[in-house]
Order: sequence, then structure tokens, then C-alpha cells
Amino acid sequence: MQGLQNDIALQGLIDQVKSAHGTKRALNIRGGGSKNFYGEAATGEVLDTRVLAGISSHQPSELVVTARCGTSLLALETALAEKGQCLPFEPPHFNAESTVGGMVAAGLAGPSRAQAGSVRDYVLGVTLLNGQGEVMSFGGQVIKNVAGYDVSRLLAGSLGTLGVILEVSLKVLPISPATATLCFQMKEAAAIQQLNAWGGLPLPLSGSTWWNDTLVLRLSGAVAAVNAAATKLGGEVVPQDEAAVFWRGVRDQTDPFFVTAQAAVNAGGELWRVSVPQTAAPLALVGESLIEWGGAQRWLVTAAGQAAPVRAAAKAVGGHATLFRATHKLGGAFTPLTSPLDQIHLNMKRSFDPAGIFNPGRLYPGW
Repeated sequence: MQGLQNDIALQGLIDQVKSAHGTKRALNIRGGGSKNFYGEAATGEVLDTRVLAGISSHQPSELVVTARCGTSLLALETALAEKGQCLPFEPPHFNAESTVGGMVAAGLAGPSRAQAGSVRDYVLGVTLLNGQGEVMSFGGQVIKNVAGYDVSRLLAGSLGTLGVILEVSLKVLPISPATATLCFQMKEAAAIQQLNAWGGLPLPLSGSTWWNDTLVLRLSGAVAAVNAAATKLGGEVVPQDEAAVFWRGVRDQTDPFFVTAQAAVNAGGELWRVSVPQTAAPLALVGESLIEWGGAQRWLVTAAGQAAPVRAAAKAVGGHATLFRATHKLGGAFTPLTSPLDQIHLNMKRSFDPAGIFNPGRLYPGW
């Protein structure tokens, strides 16, 4: 509970949770609200995590930072950059108010995910407020093996359904000394094949995006390694300033594909996030696609009511699909759980939140 002892703001959150637990009143855990669209609709009385803000500790030599849940994601990344460090998984900033707690609760990562790992891979420890108003700590500030549930990492992607993340310790990494972005013209099938061929080589890959017959590849690492890889791969070199804007746009979903996708959603369409094996062939689905993560993440803009064919296509190749953005998520945002996995999830929810007050229905309707 580093930096949280005797905190008046924390006591206010505890009191709010205890009151809600006693009356079984739903609480909508919210930071900057940048991911309100994600998952099922948020309901209940707002529990604002931004009252707990600030970096509790940063140990650059140990590559560890600890921050409170309401800390601005931008503020954290700025502080890390001053020490030449970063969050390797490139969490998206869907608006300027994105918070550290929301980053972990959503578990979303950016272009570097396929090479650097996910949010959960960098979570070392968490301080949590459970559904009975109890403060609990899990993990620590070092990487170690654990027995049973690794609760700290379990919280990544839980969308606040298990508890209020009060503080989190994260592993960070040095900023790469060199980057280069290359551009190639090729069709979707050829791009997927080429990405998998490159993925089997000792190349410093750190991001890939295909859209509209254009494959963009990012290299990051030591200067010599990046220069050698760029020479080996060829392609058109994208200027650094232009490349930085491009990758930030993909990360934050502000580039042309996602702008078009949002317009389609506003008009009643759907944006799907389809997770499949990297080697999966192009999916035979109607709509416009953008491919990331070496072929493993495929964004699809479709008309409304496409849950069945999209999920069937993803399942056929060993993947799954999430309805990421839509005005009405009638088919459910996430792929329904099958037995006994659904019961495991429910039991976990009841252990941490017995009265079911935290973000009810945010992951799956009814719980």
C-alpha cells in the first residue's frame, strides 16, 4: 500500500464501497472515462478514481514504477521519458484523461504488443479495494514466481469487475536508441505471409500495420541492428516525424482507418477486434480491414448485426472476436464464455465482490 497510508481520498473510496456493499448499490468505477465505450454499457453510481493520483515511487535503476490509479497516463509516460524509459506495450490514449488504473483494467496494448508483450506481462503488484471495502495487496515490485492465482495480472482486462485498482507497480524498459519505419505495397494475403516470414528471422520488429494494400513495418533497437535490418528488408523509408505521428495514430485510433470506422459506427455500423493466429489467412468477411501484430489482430468495420458471421469466422481459425465499438452491442461485446470457464469467472467475481456492486454487466450481461 505504498504511499496510500492514512490517505483521506482513499478513506472516501472505502466509505463509498462499504455503503454500496451494504445496500447492494451498483458502482461504476471510472477514471478519465476514455474507455466508456469498451465492453458492455457502464451503469451505477460513479466511483471516481482520479482522487488518487500521483507517482508513488520510481526506481529507474530497477526498471520499476509505482503509481496510483488516478494518475494521468500522459503524466506517467512523461515522467518515465525524462529518465529514458517507457511502457513497452504502448497503451492507447483514447483521450487526454486516460489513467493508469483504466490502462490496467482495460488491458489494451498498442502496436508493439506482438513483440513486447501485453499489459499484464508488466504488472508486478497491485493494491486493490474489494467489494467489502477491504484494502488488499498482491504481488510486489519484483518479478517472481507465484503459486495459485496471480491476482495482480488477473486484474488486467477485468474492466473493474473484481475491484478498484488503487495502486499498481509496473515493470518499465529503456526507450529504444533507434527506430526506423518502412513502407511496402502489397495485398493482404501477401502481407500476412511476409510478416510471418519476417517474424521467423532475428529482426528488431516492434510494430506492423497493413491497410489499403500498404504494409508499414517498424524496427526498434540498437542503432546497428535497426540499420542492418532496414537495409536487408528494403522498402520505402518513412521520415521519423511522419512515422511517429502514424504510430501514435494507430495506437490511439486517430489515424484515417479508425476515423472512418468511427464515422461508420456513428451511422450504425460496427468495429470488430478479431484475434486470430498470426498465420491465419485473410478472413472472408464483408467490410474493411486493418491488420496489426504480425497478423494476429485484425480490425474489421462492418454493417450492424454481424456478430454471428464474424465470431464464426474467428472461431474457425482458432480465434475470437470482440465488438469493440458500436452504438448497440446486441450480440454482446465479448465472445460468450463456455462451461466450465464461465463458472470459474463467476466464482472469482463472487470472491472479490460478493454483493456484485462493481461494474455489473460490464464484461458479460447479467454478472
